[in-house]
Amino acid sequence: MHIDLTGRTALVTGSTQGIGAAIAVALARAGARVGVNGRDERRVADSVESLAAQAPGADLVAVAADVSREEGAARVREVLPQVDILVNNLGVFGSADPLEITDDEWRRYFEVNVLAAVRLTRQYLPGMTERGWGRVQYVASDSAVVIPAEMIHYGMSKTALLAVSRGFAKAAAGTGVTVNSVIAGPTHSGGVEDFVYELVDRDLPWEDAQRAFMREHRPQSLLQRLIEPEEIAHMVVYLSSEQASATTGGALRVDGGYVDSILP
Repeated sequence: MHIDLTGRTALVTGSTQGIGAAIAVALARAGARVGVNGRDERRVADSVESLAAQAPGADLVAVAADVSREEGAARVREVLPQVDILVNNLGVFGSADPLEITDDEWRRYFEVNVLAAVRLTRQYLPGMTERGWGRVQYVASDSAVVIPAEMIHYGMSKTALLAVSRGFAKAAAGTGVTVNSVIAGPTHSGGVEDFVYELVDRDLPWEDAQRAFMREHRPQSLLQRLIEPEEIAHMVVYLSSEQASATTGGALRVDGGYVDSILP
């Protein structure tokens, strides 16, 4: 399948590392102009340089802004007034005793993981529907369905994204714009390495630590390994394409069989 996104402009939030960076590279390789987003201007510039080396000739735009805040979303619109493909990837995660999570932490997880995506969708969806073409995606998680006991605030936010995605898909019905969520399974990234080492012996080599984590904390995975960010990116690129024109309102799994269900 040949996917050509030439002429399309994409914004990937939280794309200076991990899944977001992999998505930005993959979209750029498919021909899209891609906004690379993060809060720190220097880090975003460094990321653009690094990603450009992975996708020679790519049209990458530095978008330094905290999209979890209203002024950050406004700044994004100044840099990218029109977006054809919006990938809401930004998210925070971490483990915590469920009974020790403060009100402020609950609010932070909702504002960063959910409200930022809602705000940007509200900002860009009308233009997409007016033009009769667009793709909105939310990077969710297996934790939306299988709530981890050690991070229920994170699971709550990802469950909310599934509802947001389905609702906005209905709002865009019949317009040529598709709205979907991608349920990512346990994925290998720098941040996840830190998280793994919070739960297993820090003295273990990474390969041993990864296996111990999957065995002890994610035993239902059929893949029996962490997913690589590029594997998530492949699904996002497909959903961004013309070929995915009949896929909307869905929650598509790239979870390594983690969620024990025969339905998406």
